[in-house]
Amino acid sequence: MTDSTSPDSARLDELEMRVVHQDQTLEELNAAITAQWKLIDRLERQVARLGERVAETELAVSEAAPVNTPPPHY
Repeated sequence: MTDSTSPDSARLDELEMRVVHQDQTLEELNAAITAQWKLIDRLERQVARLGERVAETELAVSEAAPVNTPPPHY
């Protein structure tokens, strides 16, 4: 009975170590994904702000008087 218990115990210990390792890996992956989502959200807000600035600049340029137009008396 002792011989059959020892391999089972060793096998159980190995399985428990694998589960602990997998739990640790899952926590690390979760932290990495959370950090990436925060970065993605920040970059999306930044791109939206830059898009607004470009639109405002294009509008300001289109409303400005053309630089190379002849004077009105021509």
